[in-house]
Amino acid sequence: MEIASKTAENTDNLSPNKKTIPVRAENITKQYGGGSFTAVDNISFELKENQITCFVGPSGCGKTVTLRLIAGLEYPTYGMLTVYGKQIMGPGPDRGMIFQAYTSFPWLNALDNVAYGLKIMGVPKAQREEKAREFLKLVHLEKFENYIPRDMSGGMKQRVAIARTLAQNPELLLMDEPFGALDAQVRWEMQEMMIEIIERDKKTVVTVTHDIGEAIYLADRIIFFTRQPGKIKADIELEFKGGKRFLMKEDLICHPGYAEMEARLFAMMREEIHGKQIEESGG
Repeated sequence: MEIASKTAENTDNLSPNKKTIPVRAENITKQYGGGSFTAVDNISFELKENQITCFVGPSGCGKTVTLRLIAGLEYPTYGMLTVYGKQIMGPGPDRGMIFQAYTSFPWLNALDNVAYGLKIMGVPKAQREEKAREFLKLVHLEKFENYIPRDMSGGMKQRVAIARTLAQNPELLLMDEPFGALDAQVRWEMQEMMIEIIERDKKTVVTVTHDIGEAIYLADRIIFFTRQPGKIKADIELEFKGGKRFLMKEDLICHPGYAEMEARLFAMMREEIHGKQIEESGG
């Protein structure tokens, strides 16, 4: 495991009270191949309690790499990354990760899949099954507890993964394009369900998405990455929402300021993609 330190250069605007900050990144760089490839280059940010932050940017900009660094699945080459004031040294129960790929155990039914993490934590069977049923109901799968993954749709499988993660009650919820493999209808239904759950449980959330509409709907804040190597192009608080989360997407789309924010983000995305195309063509 390589965790190197680098002098903090751009952290004057970061809060000194590190212990109350869910995630603090100080001049994080992630390289591969002995430094021949830089995925993320010298980024710094702080995340806020009970806030939904979306990482957005073109393909290959380091969004997922940054999420994996927060999860403890990878380690920064340079810089310091902390969760609630503690340096990240690997995965932990304080962080729950929901992946794009379906991660249910194919031999377990929905109830046992949701209860699996609680079983590993040593929760007694009756208690963990009660908790698993509570979270299956939360994701609207209470009638399907005996179904195994091969008998479920893609949306149902992802709901099981969400329920399993939430049942372990992590302080920080990390999502890597969790709805990317779903069709459009199921996707927006899942997005609305997540808003409902996050409002209920007051979770701090970090999610990666390529979908600008999804980012605006889910996020309180968007961190936009440049093309590779990933740097922070913009850090945007979605102030037009007025601190409100909309349970139905059509209400947000009609809200003053939505169209302007969507146009701004599309222009930024086009700028990054266009710049990459110019570089590749030698222009």
